[in-house]
Amino acid sequence: MTLQLKRLLTDLGEKSSYDAASQCCRCGYCEQACPTYVVTGDETRSARGRNQLVRLLMEQKLADPASARDGLDTCLLCGACTAACYAQVATADIVLEGRRMLSAEPHRLARALTWLMAEHRELLGLLLKAANLAKRLGLTALARPVLRLIGLPGLALAEEHVQEAPLTFLHEILRRRPPAADPQWLYFAACGSDFLYPRVGEATVAVLEALRGEGDFMDNGCCGLLAYNYGDAADARAAARRNIARFEAAGGQGPVVGDCSSCVAFLKSYPQLFLSEPDWRKRAERFAAAVRDVPEVLAAAPLPGARLPATTCHDSCRACHGQGLKDEARAAVRRLAGASYRELAESDMCCGGAGAYAFRNPALSDDLVRRKASRIAATGARLAVASGTSCLIQLAQGLKKYYPECEVVHISELAARALAQGDIDGTQAGA
Repeated sequence: MTLQLKRLLTDLGEKSSYDAASQCCRCGYCEQACPTYVVTGDETRSARGRNQLVRLLMEQKLADPASARDGLDTCLLCGACTAACYAQVATADIVLEGRRMLSAEPHRLARALTWLMAEHRELLGLLLKAANLAKRLGLTALARPVLRLIGLPGLALAEEHVQEAPLTFLHEILRRRPPAADPQWLYFAACGSDFLYPRVGEATVAVLEALRGEGDFMDNGCCGLLAYNYGDAADARAAARRNIARFEAAGGQGPVVGDCSSCVAFLKSYPQLFLSEPDWRKRAERFAAAVRDVPEVLAAAPLPGARLPATTCHDSCRACHGQGLKDEARAAVRRLAGASYRELAESDMCCGGAGAYAFRNPALSDDLVRRKASRIAATGARLAVASGTSCLIQLAQGLKKYYPECEVVHISELAARALAQGDIDGTQAGA
């Protein structure tokens, strides 16, 4: 078993992966912040337990290393534990180091998708359009029993959960835009916005134009998060290099704005991938410093109120925990919704989406989305707002199942709706 990163960036400085795991003193402050511990009460499914498992793996003290798999695989990587921890132990990155130690080879599907998104985006687009057309015709639903029979229950569940089936993707729409004469921003299209929710990307671009003036589409590839979480750190590093180079070729000026909080958090973490490569680390630091999440942009902008039904806000984990954006999204939604705003209890607890988590750990994921839906129902909201792609997928199916009176929208869509209703002078928007 070998480590892929070996060193991590933590709030206490650059550490070896072992020293980072050893920062956990097992005090237990993280436990009530950890969603999987809250719903199961299982110590191995707490941040404290997971850090201990990884440390034991590194010390080769587990008689059966595979016994650590459940504890590590059920981690949401949400970062709530780190936010609650006095030492800010980087549990999510430590858990991923442990997962890689247990995996003889990267997840094949993750590697294939990363390769397609990076090197053959048009081929991926054709494959997805064929699948989406089949979904619209109801044919993919017929494949669910077959997928389960051949041992691919996650794919069957993904087909069932993902309701969107666009036949035109975001990058195709944005490539038709003429280049800006004096671009004030660059838009980074996350794969979720590109291939699942083009309407979210279009809303983000419309909001940026209203608030900041002209900008350009970065025409980027995958951020590399899929590879980092489920595949190989080397593949994630290659994706980072491509995106940094594209940013530099576009002039190297920010802000670079993304609309999936998970992807944006990963873009901001690029320097960690290059700790042993000083030149690339500097380039990654310049790029990361230019990256902004949509809630950051909206928090600094003058926003008009909108005519909305009762509205509440779910804090996407990688915004509030991964980027430290604890109040920005809710503050923006509160201004947009005005008297229609409803505060959400446990707004920063994971909804159970967490990338592919809902398809890999369906029972735990369902426990979490049911809990989230009950909190939303308690507000009486008819509109729930989020800033992450996996949150949109998870809340859409969870609310349909447990609280169908409410729908979920991306924060960019809410802002675009408000801007369409109101009148705003975008020159006042801040950085």
